[in-house]
Amino acid sequence: MSVKLSIFLFSFMLPFWASAQTTQNPNTKTTNHQIHEEQYVPINGIEQWVTINGNPSKPIILFLHGGPGSPITPYIDVLYKDLEKDFIVVQWDQRGSGRTYGHNNPPEELTPEYLKAHPLTLEQMTNDGITLSQYLLQHLGKKKIILSGTSWGSALGVKIATKAPELFYAYVGHSQIVNPNFSTERYSKLYKMAEDRKDDDALKILNTIGQPPYSSAKNSGMLYRVIKKYEKANSTPAPANWFVLAPEYDNEKDSKNREDGDDYSFVNFVGDQKLGVQSMGATIDMMKDNLNFKIPVYLIQGKEDILTPKEMSKKYFDALKAPKKEYFLLPKAAHGFNHSVVDTQYKIFRSIKTN
Repeated sequence: MSVKLSIFLFSFMLPFWASAQTTQNPNTKTTNHQIHEEQYVPINGIEQWVTINGNPSKPIILFLHGGPGSPITPYIDVLYKDLEKDFIVVQWDQRGSGRTYGHNNPPEELTPEYLKAHPLTLEQMTNDGITLSQYLLQHLGKKKIILSGTSWGSALGVKIATKAPELFYAYVGHSQIVNPNFSTERYSKLYKMAEDRKDDDALKILNTIGQPPYSSAKNSGMLYRVIKKYEKANSTPAPANWFVLAPEYDNEKDSKNREDGDDYSFVNFVGDQKLGVQSMGATIDMMKDNLNFKIPVYLIQGKEDILTPKEMSKKYFDALKAPKKEYFLLPKAAHGFNHSVVDTQYKIFRSIKTN
C-alpha cells in the first residue's frame, strides 16, 4: 500500500568532528572572489544537501525552508542572487526534503511501513541545524551566522536559535509559527469567509473534513488547500519567474525527490492516526517553550496570512524577550513570498551588526 499525499501545498548532538565533516567536493568553484559550493555534507548520521554561494569575506546567512518538505534551493538564483555580493548564502535541503530525501535510500513508493520506521522529530532536526551551523563556521572560518527561517523553518529556527544562541548574530523569522495546531475558532473564521463569498467548493471541503483536530493527514491537506486559496485571493503574488525550476533541478529524479519528500515530511508534520505517524506540529508551542532569546529577533508577518496569522505572531513577539526585537507587518502579503517579503528580508539582513 503506497501513501500519496501531494495535495499538501506548503508545498519544519553529536560532537562536531564526528557529525559534520566535509568530504572532497568536485563542485566547488571560486570565481571573481565568489564561492560556489554544492555538496552532500554528513550531518548526524546521514548526508544532507547543502549549497553555499557568495562573497567568502562576508557574513553567512543560513536559510531554513518551509514545508517542512519544501526546499527553495532550486529557486535561489532568482530570490537571493543579489545577496551574494554582501553575504554567503547557504541553502539546506533538510532531513526528509528534496535531494537529502532522495539521497538516503527512500522507497520507490511511500508506504505506512516506511513512515513508521523513519519518523521525523523536531529535536532531531534542531540538532541537524546546530550541527550544520557548527560545520559552516569551521568550514568558512566565521564566528557567527545570521539565521533565517520561513514557515516550518521558523519553528525550526526558533528552536535552533534558543538552544545554541552562541552560533548566531540574529534570528529572522518569516510567517512565524507559534502554535501550528488549527483551532476551531480559526476554522470558524475560515468557514465564514467561504460563506461570505458563497464559495460552494470551499464549503464542500470544510463540511467534508469538519472541525479540527484531524486524525488524517489528508484532511489537514484539504484544509490547507482552502487556506491557500483565500491567501492567494487577498495578497500580491510573487512574480511568475521566482518559482521556475533552475535547469539543474528540472529533471524527473529531482522532481520525484521533492514530491515524495514533501509528502513524507508533511505526514510527519501533521501526523496521521491510521498510518501510525505522530505529529511534529503537536509538540510546538512557542508561547510555552521559547520566549527567551539571547540574540536579536526580527519577525516578518504578512497581514493576509491565515495559516500563521498576525494575531498569533504579534502576541508571541510582544511576549518574547531579546536584546533587540522588531516586527514587520506587511500589507498584501500572505504566508508565502512576494516582493515586499523579500525586500524586507534584504533590509533586515543588511541592518544586522556582524562586527
